[in-house]
Amino acid sequence: MAATDGSTHVVAGSRPWNRPAFDRFRATRPPGEHWEFVAAPGELEPRLRAVDPRYVFFLHWSSIVPARVTDRWECVCFHMTDVPYGRGGSPLQNLILRGHRETVLTALRMTDELDAGPVYDKRPLSLAGTAQAVYERATELSLAMAAGIVDAQPEPVPQEGPVTRFARRTPAESRLPSEGTVDDLYDFIRMLDADGYPRAFVEHGGVRLELGDARRVDGHLEARVMLTVPGDGAAP
Repeated sequence: MAATDGSTHVVAGSRPWNRPAFDRFRATRPPGEHWEFVAAPGELEPRLRAVDPRYVFFLHWSSIVPARVTDRWECVCFHMTDVPYGRGGSPLQNLILRGHRETVLTALRMTDELDAGPVYDKRPLSLAGTAQAVYERATELSLAMAAGIVDAQPEPVPQEGPVTRFARRTPAESRLPSEGTVDDLYDFIRMLDADGYPRAFVEHGGVRLELGDARRVDGHLEARVMLTVPGDGAAP
């Protein structure tokens, strides 16, 4: 069991790129600190009860964190907008669809209202590249912000200003638009191009074509295509 003197912290991340980034980060921290990593929702509460951390940092977590956790421990999440603008789901996709090229990564205290908690820190984040690249960049930045919070232990500041909410996107909304410029379609494909996400797709003659690795070349768009035929490979 880890010490419960305020030197223990837990990082939770459910995406495959979270753990390698955490391992690199942990190697940079002082030897007196104890850091734990949790990847699965079912592991979270048992680990928190076992180590009783000072902070719990959520890098990328798709499951609801119950109030019994956020009330007992100081839980910090990282949201990819300049809150209170952009509270809610699918922030990366909603930002790109609105024409943003840069955003702010916000570290905020988790409360019973989604993305409404007080703010510890905000730092600029580029939205260039594929969704995968942006998420990996955000993970590294989140860990750097976590280090700053642990070192300074700041008091989070309440959010101010008008609230804008984003709706979580559904897989059906990944269908490639029938109209748009080369830049529009490039942005649409790249904003969905990440492991574990429903990629941009089109359907033709019962075949689903998923698109990734988009590139703009001499005024046109190139992309990798993966074909899925319904029933292909299914048992008779």
